[in-house]
Amino acid sequence: MKNKQVADVFNHVADILEIKGENPFRVRAYRKAAQNIENLAEDIEEIAKRDGLYNIPGIGKDLAQKIKEILDTKTFKGYEKLKEEVPDSLVSLLSVPGVGPRTAKILYDKFGAIDLNKLEKLCLERKIQGLPGIKAKTEENILKGIQLVKRGMERRPLGAILPIAEQVIEILKKKCPLDRIDVAGSVRRKRETIKDIDILICSSHPRKVMDVFTNSPLVHEIIAKGETKSSIRTSDGLQIDLRVVDRSCYGAALCYFTGSKAHNIRIRELAVKRGLKISEYGIFKNDKCIGGKEEIDVFNVVDLPYIPPELREDRGEIEAAMEGILPKLVEMDEIKGDMHVHSKYSDGAATLPEIAKKAKEMGLEWVAITDHSQGLRVARGVSIEDLRKKRAEIDAFNRSNMDVKLLCGTEVDILSDGKLDYPDEVLAQLDVVVAAIHAGFKQAEAILTKRIVSAMENPYVHIIAHPTGRLIGEREAYALSLERVFDVAAKTCTCMEINAYYKRLDLNDVL
Repeated sequence: MKNKQVADVFNHVADILEIKGENPFRVRAYRKAAQNIENLAEDIEEIAKRDGLYNIPGIGKDLAQKIKEILDTKTFKGYEKLKEEVPDSLVSLLSVPGVGPRTAKILYDKFGAIDLNKLEKLCLERKIQGLPGIKAKTEENILKGIQLVKRGMERRPLGAILPIAEQVIEILKKKCPLDRIDVAGSVRRKRETIKDIDILICSSHPRKVMDVFTNSPLVHEIIAKGETKSSIRTSDGLQIDLRVVDRSCYGAALCYFTGSKAHNIRIRELAVKRGLKISEYGIFKNDKCIGGKEEIDVFNVVDLPYIPPELREDRGEIEAAMEGILPKLVEMDEIKGDMHVHSKYSDGAATLPEIAKKAKEMGLEWVAITDHSQGLRVARGVSIEDLRKKRAEIDAFNRSNMDVKLLCGTEVDILSDGKLDYPDEVLAQLDVVVAAIHAGFKQAEAILTKRIVSAMENPYVHIIAHPTGRLIGEREAYALSLERVFDVAAKTCTCMEINAYYKRLDLNDVL
């Protein structure tokens, strides 16, 4: 049982309690615990073994006991009874943008246990509008939300899938004799959404590897099992494919199964022009294998430098490689600071010293503490008085700590009229000002663009956070003239954030 599985149980409990109309503080306690557990850098099983659950923010005696039960039995006392009280089909409706607990309960009372397909059919038949609090526009938004959720069910965010791939690799490394093991496919290319996981191995004991793989704790269903390929499905429907590849062609196979399809086609075309054939089985000349043991062999035979997996999308990387102008990817050890971190002053989970300690462990030199501004109450936005307290605490910390420098900042709301949530005299006292839109997403393109432009024209704003406002699989990007935004950003020297939260990745890799 890993962090995500424990977090999923607590989120499910919060959903049920919310639908039942239970105490909001109790709901938030489960949500916060789930968030903190999912964000842990360490396996919660290891934390539990050393009796360290109480050190996780938001985890008291009651929740710690529940975590232990979940780790032992995959459930806890009272959870099964809760699930009986509120059907899964009803809980699943909460994933639809526009369907909150109250609406879900109204739908359940009227139509019984309905799933996404049934709800979609009811919306298309105009049978939702007219129910208490549900107008025609609400029905239209629910329908759009269903379509968004369905797209998200087909492909999931990289940040949710990568830990699972790493878990599989860790299990196989511990229990199997392996010469090579690599994740391939869209996970290796670090695409923002993933359909399934592909893993390649080279081993002298493939049967043992397949046995370990198909008997791992992740397995809910064995789709297929063979000596060279096996496929499993996890409890939440994720397919994982494992292939055994001969060492002599491992590099060619890794290149092939990494993709993308469009990139591979371009590589094969270059090979054909040189009288060669490239496949997952190696590099061939006149039907004789002449290479493919290492991935670099594939690029060498077509006179290209090594192209990192993240660039293999046929979006100009072949031409850039030919001209010797491939971009150098940013490595983790090159990142010196983080410009957008929340603390316990707003909706963060850590104190300032805890943030600094973690930053030091990550090799960072500085961190900007940019908690939400006063108007965003749902995220415990910081009042002006508390902002001054934070400034004082940061200044005191910096005087006594030379390892990591903390910067005092804010993620200030860009209000619906384009004004900022703090007055200029407050912003002027801060080291970093990050401005962001958190409401009014459905305004017209011209209005949304003007809001962001107005923020950038404020002399105290340094950064625009998550500029397009999207949440992968949950919320579409809002209408925005990016050409206008980027033009003003250049003129005002305002930075566009690359928000690396796995549900945002905003700006994305294309922009």
